[in-house]
Amino acid sequence: MPSIESGGARIDYTVHGDGRSSSSVMLLAGFTAPATSWRYQIPALIEAGHRVLAVDLPGHGTAPAMPHGTTMQTRAGFVQALIEQLDLQGVAIIGGSMGGNTIWSYVGAYGTGRLRAAVVVDQTPRMLNAPEWAYGFYGYDQGNAGTFFADGISPTGHGTPIWRRGMRLVRLLAAMGRVDRTLSPPELALLNEHAKRDWRPTIRSSDLPVLFVAGSDSEYWPSAHAAAAAALAPNGASTVVPRAGHATNMERPHSFNKAVAEFLGSAS
Repeated sequence: MPSIESGGARIDYTVHGDGRSSSSVMLLAGFTAPATSWRYQIPALIEAGHRVLAVDLPGHGTAPAMPHGTTMQTRAGFVQALIEQLDLQGVAIIGGSMGGNTIWSYVGAYGTGRLRAAVVVDQTPRMLNAPEWAYGFYGYDQGNAGTFFADGISPTGHGTPIWRRGMRLVRLLAAMGRVDRTLSPPELALLNEHAKRDWRPTIRSSDLPVLFVAGSDSEYWPSAHAAAAAALAPNGASTVVPRAGHATNMERPHSFNKAVAEFLGSAS
């Protein structure tokens, strides 16, 4: 598996499709998820003529453990290092969950000069609820901001219980393997830092074409977050995938792939 080094950390990636294609798509998985979480998207993207890079940042998949001190800015630097080393131009980035906000961290730090489009998969740009923002993580507000994610991600009572998801669960497990594990101290620190960030100013200031995708039955936040985020973006669009949870691209790959194909086609 090819890899690069950045700041003493290793980033793994795999390349799929025609290496001669001028259209590249980078896939960034959600918090601690492996690049295999995109297993249902890679064939569809190849068929559409894209060269696909599925990335394992440190703490994901085959890459080594997340280093201490990892922040959202660190993750942006990892993405920048990969883009620079592979000399990617006009790349579209699809990010799931925290991978979606990693895109905004990258845009805030490095701009959009090497990007052509972005897709953010079931990730609100602000997790902390406030009077003017009702699309954050269920139950998370200023009153408990210091302790809410102290031990990890607690069940919210929203969405379809995992044991009732049928084939949605089968697809999720096939792509992810185990879906629960103990988080390391660096991972918990990153989770807490990410939870307190607000990417709305970055979205407002970027003209990057972006599609915000929500799962109608997300466990973490109201699906209306996608339309609310798209309304902030100068060049934003949104869609809600029916009968899908937070792992939208894995649970309902056909509907997700169709929405992404239409968006990337229009953003060419």
